[in-house]
Amino acid sequence: MDNQYVAQAQAAYQARDFQAASKAYVQLLQDPSVPKGPGDLGYLYHQLGNCLLQLKDFDSAIESYTQATADSAYDAVGAVNCNLGKAYVFKHDYENAVSHFEIATSDAKYDTPYKAYLGMGNALLKLGKNAEAGVAFREAALDSRNPDPSKALLNLGVCFMALNRPADAVASYESALQFDMDAATRNKMYANLGQAYVALGQMQKAMSAFESALADKTYFLSESASVDYAQAAKCMATGTIAMPAIGQQAAPAPAAASNGGNDMSGLDVPADGVPTQDDAYPVEAYADPQYYPAEAYGYEPVDNYNSGDERFFNASDEELERYSKGIARQDRKRRNVGLKILVAFFVLLLLAAGAGVFLYTQGYGYPTQESVVKGLFADTENASSYFVSSMSSDKVDDAMRGVVSDSDVAIDGMDKSMSNSTVYVTASTPEGGEVSYTVSMVRDMLGWKVSGVQMTFASQQS
Repeated sequence: MDNQYVAQAQAAYQARDFQAASKAYVQLLQDPSVPKGPGDLGYLYHQLGNCLLQLKDFDSAIESYTQATADSAYDAVGAVNCNLGKAYVFKHDYENAVSHFEIATSDAKYDTPYKAYLGMGNALLKLGKNAEAGVAFREAALDSRNPDPSKALLNLGVCFMALNRPADAVASYESALQFDMDAATRNKMYANLGQAYVALGQMQKAMSAFESALADKTYFLSESASVDYAQAAKCMATGTIAMPAIGQQAAPAPAAASNGGNDMSGLDVPADGVPTQDDAYPVEAYADPQYYPAEAYGYEPVDNYNSGDERFFNASDEELERYSKGIARQDRKRRNVGLKILVAFFVLLLLAAGAGVFLYTQGYGYPTQESVVKGLFADTENASSYFVSSMSSDKVDDAMRGVVSDSDVAIDGMDKSMSNSTVYVTASTPEGGEVSYTVSMVRDMLGWKVSGVQMTFASQQS
């Protein structure tokens, strides 16, 4: 295929002359004098589909993308199906959209699966499948190739609000605020955070979030957010601030803070290969007609905060002390006191060695998991010194993306075993919020090293 013609079509596309670009691609497809090798048809139909998507000719775009998928030699399966899903979203055919987004995420060669997960989450939200949408947004947020996890985290918070889990929504929004984002997105994030705090009955924090959203005077609250803002302001003015009990979640505030009144507008993303336009992907509001159970998230219940290791450790210590005193008393009453003491000494050594082995198998070591984790969160700039030596600096950076620096991080619980441990922590953000994390650790000689850090939510810790 002559690159000169392709270059002309690409130049027109980059100049945003999509009519000229689409005509050029059609000419390339129809001209028999232009030789086409394996995969060339798929490429041309893919690019033509991008032009048609920009021209908002969605039916023709779907037809073009479908032709691209028919070329088995063209291996951009993920990108084409992601764009197909986007075209179906514009036609409000969300079922077909989800199907194509799923195909995109299953393509191992697709290097930006987070885009498909974001599109899938948006389509699932519009179908009222809030829990499934949350799974998709979570995958998008955790994808190390996602340069801007804030969009996925904001939409994940939307899902949590739809599922009447404002505490989890707060954690998602607070985590998103650790990333850089444009002013409009940050304002929307603070507005959503304010609504989540109202649902929790934490009116002072809600007011602070709403005021942050409105601070630069460029953002206007949605109708539901305005009602929540008024509710929070009234509570603050009258001194009737409803705070939930520790460990409990307050009932949703009236009107806009109820399940059906929350601001359900998330953030959309452009299709692959399609330049972003301010008005190309309008964000629509959608209702919350259904509730999906927590099991749909695929989260495992966490019931391991009190493993009993400390009790066993103390009991073993006491038993050893009682045993040594008993041996001493017996030795003083018998002949060959020196020999008996020597025997007792070796017995104690054996017991101590056995106790050491037992403690090692129970996950104890030096430095301890707690000291390593506290050091990591207190010194996030030098995180690599706390991670296993086999992890590359890039993987360490991926694991630490968005992790809040906190010199006094709270240790909520711990799982211990001989070679692996899991530590549950809560870090405080500069804005006064809290973000929970699960820290995975592996044995390093007698001590411990970090192998992974992942954000968790309140529902995972119950």
